[in-house]
Amino acid sequence: MGLLTAALYACLIVYLGGWYLGEWHGNFSLLLFVLTLVTLVYWLAERLHFRPARERAAASVETHHAVRRNDLARQGIAEVDGNIDEAKQRLLMQPWWLDWTAGLFPVICIVFLLRSFLFEPFKIPSGSMVPTLLVGDLILVNKYHYGVRLPVINKKIVANEDPKRGDVMVFRYPKDTRIDYIKRVVGVPGDQVAYLNKRLFINGQPVPTESLGEYYDEDSRRYSQHFSETFGGNEHRVLTNKDAAPFIVGADDFPYRDQCSYTAEGVTCKVPAGHYFVMGDNRDNSQDSRYWGFVPDENIVGKAFWIWMNLGNLGRIGGFK
Repeated sequence: MGLLTAALYACLIVYLGGWYLGEWHGNFSLLLFVLTLVTLVYWLAERLHFRPARERAAASVETHHAVRRNDLARQGIAEVDGNIDEAKQRLLMQPWWLDWTAGLFPVICIVFLLRSFLFEPFKIPSGSMVPTLLVGDLILVNKYHYGVRLPVINKKIVANEDPKRGDVMVFRYPKDTRIDYIKRVVGVPGDQVAYLNKRLFINGQPVPTESLGEYYDEDSRRYSQHFSETFGGNEHRVLTNKDAAPFIVGADDFPYRDQCSYTAEGVTCKVPAGHYFVMGDNRDNSQDSRYWGFVPDENIVGKAFWIWMNLGNLGRIGGFK
């Protein structure tokens, strides 16, 4: 069993190393699920087989020691050399391969359940959501806000709230579901969303917008036009680049693309049932629904709601709109 456990750990190290080096995309939910199952098998084996066997061995040693003492006592020998306590402790001691498997099961199981059904941490990898979220922000995502979903397969089993305009949502990238994206929900099923000449329109009505001057992005080291937008009952900030063209360059072929029309002014889309139109707050630095299409409901991961850490700026900790 020790060799088998060492081989399993070697496979885990290779998988994590390749993931870290970018040789392949990792699926942390699947990894946690597999680790939970494997450590559960070890935990059950420990409770049902290995620990009882060790306890029987320790009890046998104690029984034989007691028999030997009685035999010696009948011969008039009162003092017996040796102390079996150390031997019993060694027999009862859990081997390393059980310490690092069965011993970890409760922790891994709790993490798996919390991450699958309650809250999941994410790190913001790019500037597409600046100024709302900055590169390096560590955020929490509410996994049950949009309904309870089975881990790994992401199938909804209990409905809850539907995504609303203005929500900051984490979802599986439709072009590669192994990758998680984060954007703001702009259009819900049935909406007509238009982004024309860098102005957002929902169902034919312009979204209320107020200029806030310029915004300096320390990561990109450039100034952008800074605005506040209000829709979905909430106000949030967005950025645009005055030098960027309004039209969309390089839009992919995607499901329901016939619901979108592209012109020199921008794009207009009718959001199909069961889908959502999302955009980054950094409008000219975001690959989003304008380029790769709508987000299906089955791709939704959860609602982002809290920055729990930014190692470069502790003042970032807190909620966001």
